[in-house]
Amino acid sequence: MFTHQLLVLLFIGYIIYTVDIKKNFFPVPVVLVAIGLGLSFIPFFDGFNISKDIIFNVFLPAILFTSAYLFPLKQLKENIGIIITLSTFGMIATVFLLGLSIYLAGGLFTAMSFTAAFLLAAILAPTDPVSVTAILKESSGADQIADVVEGESMINDGTSIVFFTIFLTMFQTFGGGFSLSKFISELLLVSIGGILLGVTIGWLMSKTIRFTKDKKYQVMLSIVGAYGAFYIGEAIGVSGVLATVAAGIFVSYEMSKEIKEDNLQESLDGFWDITTPVLLAVLFLLIGIKGAEYLAFSGWWFAIVIFIFSILVRYLVIGGFIYGVPKWRHEFKNDFSTITLTTWSGIKGAMSIALLLWLEEATSGKEEILVSLSFAVILLSLVIQSVGIYPLSKVLKNLQ
Repeated sequence: MFTHQLLVLLFIGYIIYTVDIKKNFFPVPVVLVAIGLGLSFIPFFDGFNISKDIIFNVFLPAILFTSAYLFPLKQLKENIGIIITLSTFGMIATVFLLGLSIYLAGGLFTAMSFTAAFLLAAILAPTDPVSVTAILKESSGADQIADVVEGESMINDGTSIVFFTIFLTMFQTFGGGFSLSKFISELLLVSIGGILLGVTIGWLMSKTIRFTKDKKYQVMLSIVGAYGAFYIGEAIGVSGVLATVAAGIFVSYEMSKEIKEDNLQESLDGFWDITTPVLLAVLFLLIGIKGAEYLAFSGWWFAIVIFIFSILVRYLVIGGFIYGVPKWRHEFKNDFSTITLTTWSGIKGAMSIALLLWLEEATSGKEEILVSLSFAVILLSLVIQSVGIYPLSKVLKNLQ
């Protein structure tokens, strides 16, 4: 039965992506999640579920490696400063301000502890631009903003897990103490360790892949490297996310230096470019199927408030960094448009879903309100921000 259900999901994904090719700026993730919500009421999909382990072990490694491997190196070099800043210091500021806002507003809706508010903020902090970057480039020509948003999402997935695990530990110990020095040391250890592991695996892949001339086996090795970086990183206590991203970037860098007569890079590009829509289609459909059980709860007004806070906090953080650094302030043509589009493009997605499922498993379903609030905000983000990015980008372009 599982294979039959999966085949149906793949076919649905094929139809939606085909429509997306025919229609400009079709909000694919929103449609897939909506269809998934509808499928949850069909008995055929009973028991077809998604868990934290499935997202982490099956979907994330390939999606992360693909986004890193296919990310243009030229754009990465040009925007590396702001990408890393938003993914680290920007993430810290976002979690702090959003967590504080949720805690202060919680008294008006439902009792929420300080650590619970910050745990919720850590779940909602990572971004997942999905197809938004393509819309940005085509509707407004905002290529640099799209590159910054996409690069930020690659790295902040890794830092968000560090924040989440720290606040989850505090939450499970009922307000356990927070040590700034421990937080910083763990963040550096996990992040730097993950990057070093990824670079090492990426180097090994780029050298080993030349031992065979058969494209099938070369692509197979890249799959081993993508998943191997993630699994090894998680096993030794460093960031598997950052290891996978670093491996993808390093392989891309090495492939760009190689002689292209054997079309190796073309073979790798072709495989990973096909892998992305397949995984994303199934993932967003599964998110819809899983999410249906969280929608019937009484905290929707609080979820709407948290969603608004997430937009405002991101706007303040991005605006603060762009205005605060003279180089970036003079680099973008229009500060208001840049900050607004970068803010609106910070959609919640796969990583946030993985973290809320992690919370659900860690608390054995006892914190249902936190899980429901998280999913509601993620759903609001997917729908409102995905649908709104095209008209917003056109309006801001006309104002320039």
